[in-house]
Amino acid sequence: MRGTGNSVRLSRRLVLGGLLGSVAGVAFANAPLQSRAPLPRPAEARRLSAKPAEALIKNAKLTGKTGFVVADARTGEVLEARNPLLALPPASVTKSVTALYALDRLGAGYRFRTRLMATGPVSGGVLRGDLVLVGGGDPTLDTDALGEMARQLRDRGVRQVSGRFLVHAGALPAIPYIDSAQPVQVGYNPTISGLNLNFNRVHFEWKRQAGGYALTMDARARKYNPQVTVARMRVVDRALPVYTYADKGGADHWTVARTALGKAGSRWLPVRKPEAYAAEVFQSVARAHGVRLDKVATTSGATRGTVLVERQSAPLREVLRGMLKYSTNLTAEVVGLTASAAGGRAPASLRASARQMNDWARDRLGMKNATFVDHSGLGGASRVSATDMVKALVAEYRHGELAPILKPIPMRGRDGKVIKNHPVKVRAKTGTLNFTSALAGYMVAPDGRELAFAIFSADVPRRDRLTAADGDIPEGSRGWKKRARRLQLQLIERWGAAYSS
Repeated sequence: MRGTGNSVRLSRRLVLGGLLGSVAGVAFANAPLQSRAPLPRPAEARRLSAKPAEALIKNAKLTGKTGFVVADARTGEVLEARNPLLALPPASVTKSVTALYALDRLGAGYRFRTRLMATGPVSGGVLRGDLVLVGGGDPTLDTDALGEMARQLRDRGVRQVSGRFLVHAGALPAIPYIDSAQPVQVGYNPTISGLNLNFNRVHFEWKRQAGGYALTMDARARKYNPQVTVARMRVVDRALPVYTYADKGGADHWTVARTALGKAGSRWLPVRKPEAYAAEVFQSVARAHGVRLDKVATTSGATRGTVLVERQSAPLREVLRGMLKYSTNLTAEVVGLTASAAGGRAPASLRASARQMNDWARDRLGMKNATFVDHSGLGGASRVSATDMVKALVAEYRHGELAPILKPIPMRGRDGKVIKNHPVKVRAKTGTLNFTSALAGYMVAPDGRELAFAIFSADVPRRDRLTAADGDIPEGSRGWKKRARRLQLQLIERWGAAYSS
């Protein structure tokens, strides 16, 4: 099938129905009230009322290009397509492929482990040796989890450590950021490490007071809220840039423009020193439980000793469910890197790991031309066609592992409000970058027919022209995204009407 600018409808019955419907108002204007032919059934009426895809796309007034494919999920029969072979940025739809990759390589029951290990015995409340915090890459580790580990350490009889407190993060390669093109301050572009805490983000809060601002940088969770010094903030008098970052003396040094702050507010900033961040936070929560830790250092050597405390993540299936629901980039990169390492080739970078996923997706899912540069979709250089994405969804449909962990997508009316009890049900993954919007997954038509679909829209030239001066949300991007999302739901509404049996 050749990608064109026109919609390709492969249902002959639908085409004939549309032609008949277009002339009915003229040919039968004076028809008798009692029809000799049977009236259309409800499903047929829905078909005849389905607005053409081309009209929907034209009315959306999106700059750039749009491609889609919708197919029967059971048989793979393509029902309708537009620009099916056009490769566009998949954004966070990438996470659907990453989830399948991780499930295949690691298994649904895989758990990440974070351990506290001792290199010597515990006697009289003193650990006679080093205490080592060993990261296993867990992307869900937070301050409360470290607090619970500190409590368990105390319950093992440890009050003091005679040696050093070491931090080990060698389970994964150290990657400074996911995508270098992102604004410096966005929390969804953190450093990746073998020891990740709070999605490698620090909470920055400010309140205006006499003579300036009160600033806090903390590692808050539900129970614990320790302040940190490894990330520091200073308010400066300038208009732009809003934020700057510098690595100084082993700490993250930030500045923020005074004019951007207002009276009060907060946001999450990326952490670039994840090992030091985790070490400082664990020191704080350990102190709260009466455990003293001094002489902090990092280590890259082999971790040998006795496991005193071990924290396991939820099973991988649940980790992935959360990743797909909240679209957490760090989780996607960690599970992707871990899956690649489990395949026998430990990756040195995200691109190297993504190349392994590309090979896997081609062999297992039939995605012949997909190109991923990471596992989260944050990198704008990834390219996937609607055809390749739907091939993957149809191939996976037989196994049934993806659909149950995809997020339900509610249908909405023209006013944007959720339509309760809508006859079309959707489970899918969204994807959003500036001037890029994607949606791919499964839908159930009113008659129960299950369809697989992928919709990709992007204005790549406009996106490529963006610079740091355009900020987090460039001019025009909000409206573009809103129109793209409305188009996606309108297409799904159309397919629900047109392809019910």
